[in-house]
Amino acid sequence: MIALVGDYLFDDRMRQDRLQTDQLTVETAQLYQSGQMPALQALLEDASGKLGGRLMVLDGSGKVQADSFSELNGSRMELPEVASILAGGKTADYGVHRLKDGEEAAGAFFSFLRPYDPNAEWVGYCTAALTRNGSTVGVLMFSMSLQGMMQRLFQLQDRMIFYFLVAAGASVMISLLFSRLITRPIVSLTRSIQRMGRGDLSVRVPVKGSGELRRLAATFNTMSEKLEMLDKSRNQFVSNASHELKTPLATMKILLENIVYEPEMDPEIRTDFLSDINKEIDRLNMIISDLLTLVSMDAKTMRLNRESFSLAQIIHENAHRLAPVAEQRRQDVKLQLSDSCEIYADRAKLLQVVYNLMDNAIKYTPEGGNIRVRLVRSGRDAILSVSDNGPGIPKGDQAHIFDRFYRVDKARARNAGGTGLGLAIVHQMVLMHGGSVAVDSEEGHGATFTIELPIHQG
Repeated sequence: MIALVGDYLFDDRMRQDRLQTDQLTVETAQLYQSGQMPALQALLEDASGKLGGRLMVLDGSGKVQADSFSELNGSRMELPEVASILAGGKTADYGVHRLKDGEEAAGAFFSFLRPYDPNAEWVGYCTAALTRNGSTVGVLMFSMSLQGMMQRLFQLQDRMIFYFLVAAGASVMISLLFSRLITRPIVSLTRSIQRMGRGDLSVRVPVKGSGELRRLAATFNTMSEKLEMLDKSRNQFVSNASHELKTPLATMKILLENIVYEPEMDPEIRTDFLSDINKEIDRLNMIISDLLTLVSMDAKTMRLNRESFSLAQIIHENAHRLAPVAEQRRQDVKLQLSDSCEIYADRAKLLQVVYNLMDNAIKYTPEGGNIRVRLVRSGRDAILSVSDNGPGIPKGDQAHIFDRFYRVDKARARNAGGTGLGLAIVHQMVLMHGGSVAVDSEEGHGATFTIELPIHQG
């Protein structure tokens, strides 16, 4: 930028000096060739005063023949601007020189930046050829001081350097600020990922700003929440499963120890103990079977073997299967089936779904209670509901009723022989069929489980 300004100023000054010098060349050449030296001296002195510089006439060897200051007559001017005309064949030339300590140093000022030297003097030389019959016989040289112009250029250089340094510093500060603002969320996210890698699934990152970084932070938090919930569910599942498996094992151990350490035990008591052990084994088998079912569904390895069948027929089969238990408890099981609901689904899985719901209703309904099983068709959906008049489910427990091993009354559930996995299996199997399951209950007034299943005709 500074070099461009300097070149422009030099070019403009050069054009002015050349124009003024060319105007004097013709008259100066005539006086010099005719040997009118006094007239030539007067002309140079008059023009020098008007132009504000120094005029000299040099002969063919570069020696000064006339000087407007009358100081260098007879001196030889060994300047490149003179040599380019006498030996180089040019008709005009221009150059800038730096004078220091009485010596002359030629060279372009703005070929590169340099510090300002207050002791240096800057001079410009403008030369023009004096010709006769097409041959160069001398040189008209005009020299002028460029000190003011050079000082202004140096001041401009200093200002430009200062402004550049200020702008560069500001740019660096702004870049660092923006870089910090941009990288801060990434650094925070990286640290959170590292903490998560060390097992801390509770870590979250602040969701700030907008755009991709905001979406990335929100997505990370969602993933972290799901992982934390999954980890808690896994730990709870392992804890519950261990507890459920440990209970029948502990019971069997106590019964077996009694049999082992009392060889003279009454045969009837021994038979009762063995029967209890057999029941606990059956209970263990049920728990393991239900666990394997849930694990298979979680691993997405369980597949639906669809076929066309009547959902009403499934209900009849389960009612017949559970009739002895209901009769023993003097319970009234009524079926209200308004449609056969031909459905295209996995028969075995829906058989288990209906069985679990009806079995739960029988277990948690007191003796002499009523159980209602309703089946209707609504559009393209089959709606199955199982109602009882048992103790009901408190509102605070209804949100967890489909969780694994969750029991409202744990002691009563174990006495009833449940595993705490029946409703979880119902929930998962209904979801696999694209349906939904819900519970509606009021404490002390029974409960109603409702299943909606899409009917896909095969």
